[in-house]
Amino acid sequence: MKRKPNWLKIDIKSKKELNEVNKIINLTGLNTVCKEANCPNQMECFSKKTATFMILGSICSRNCKFCNVKKGQCENIDLEEPKKVADAIVNLGLKHAVITSVTRDDLADGGSEHFAKVIKEIKKRDKSIIVEILIPDFKGNIKALNTVVNAKPDIINHNIETVRRLYPDVRPMAKYKRSLNLLANVKSMDPNIFTKSGLMVGLGEKKDEVIKLFKDLKKYNCDLLTIGQYLAPSNKHYPVFEYIHPDIFKEYKEKAINLGFKSVASGPFIRSSYNASDMI
Repeated sequence: MKRKPNWLKIDIKSKKELNEVNKIINLTGLNTVCKEANCPNQMECFSKKTATFMILGSICSRNCKFCNVKKGQCENIDLEEPKKVADAIVNLGLKHAVITSVTRDDLADGGSEHFAKVIKEIKKRDKSIIVEILIPDFKGNIKALNTVVNAKPDIINHNIETVRRLYPDVRPMAKYKRSLNLLANVKSMDPNIFTKSGLMVGLGEKKDEVIKLFKDLKKYNCDLLTIGQYLAPSNKHYPVFEYIHPDIFKEYKEKAINLGFKSVASGPFIRSSYNASDMI
C-alpha cells in the first residue's frame, strides 16, 4: 500500500464523549457505518457525540471492491431496530441524524419499508430532528424508492462513489446511470427533499472525468455533494492509485459550487456523513 502523506494524519480527540457514544451503541446492539466501514473520522465524530447508524444488519449483498463492510449471506431483520435507533438518537441528543444500511438485494423491497419505519420512529420522537438517509439503489425499484420518499426524510443521499469508467472494477454490481436516475426520481417525487451524493477520489480517475461526474449529478438534480480521499481498508481491497493533494480538493469544490450545487464538502477526510449538519 502507498505511504500516506502528512495531510492524512489523524488527531486523537477527547475520549469522554467517545466512550459515551460507544456505551449507547453497545447497549442497544446497533451497528454504525463508522465502525463497520472503518471510517477514519470515527474518533472525531464519536467525540462530538455523533454517529451514522447502519440498519438492516451488518452483512452486505454487494461486492464493491472499496468497501470494508462484510459481504455474504445477509442477516434477519431486527424488527425492533427502528425503535432502538430512534431511542439512541434521542439519548445522544442528536439534532441531525444520519441513517444508512447495507445493500439488501435479497429483499424484495431492498429494505425500503424498514427505512421508512426508522424515519417515522425518529420523527415520532421529535419532528425537529433532521433525518438524513443514505440509501442503496434498490436495483432501480421505483416503488421501493417511493416508500422511502413518502416517509418524508429531510435529505436522501445516494453515493455515486466513482467515475463512470471505473464502475466495472470498483462497483461491479452497481450501475452509474441507475444511481443518477435515483437522485432525479427523488426530486420528481418530492421536490422539497434535499438530494445528496458523494464520491471518492484517488482510484485512478482523471480530472476531466471528475468534472463530468459533477455535471452529470447536477443534470440529475443533485443538491449536495461530498468529495473525499479513497483509503483502502486492506491489501485485499481496491488499491489507492493516488493521494490527492488538498489543493485539488479545493479546486474540485470551486468547480462544483460554480456548477450550482447548494453545498459542497471537499477534502481528504470528507465522507458522505461527515459533519452532515453543516451542509444545509
